[in-house]
Amino acid sequence: MKKILALTLLAITVSISVFAQQDIKFEAGSFNFGKIAQGTPVTHVFTFKNTGAKPAVVEYCTAECGCTTPEVTKEPILPGKSSTVKVTYNAASMGNFTKRVTVKLVGVAEPIILTINGEVVAPKK
Repeated sequence: MKKILALTLLAITVSISVFAQQDIKFEAGSFNFGKIAQGTPVTHVFTFKNTGAKPAVVEYCTAECGCTTPEVTKEPILPGKSSTVKVTYNAASMGNFTKRVTVKLVGVAEPIILTINGEVVAPKK
């Protein structure tokens, strides 16, 4: 009986650890917009690929402030397939900026952090 319980616990542990090793590879983890005219929203699309053996599901995707809006699919990304995270920055405030977007996958403890940066300048007249 103890062997069965031990084997069952081992199987569960292995299953969880395999699932937790989800491999998502982003082409780039950051993007610099350079100089942006104030009041002109800008968008960058981060592309990633599921290099793991199981479908990947995005649990949530959030930005650190309301000036940045991420968009990501809620559909599972099958092994070998690619998807995107679309990040839009509203460029309302003048000056340099660095903003982070957190992408959390189901079953993966550590989230992925994407970064955008640039400088908002006065619009040309």
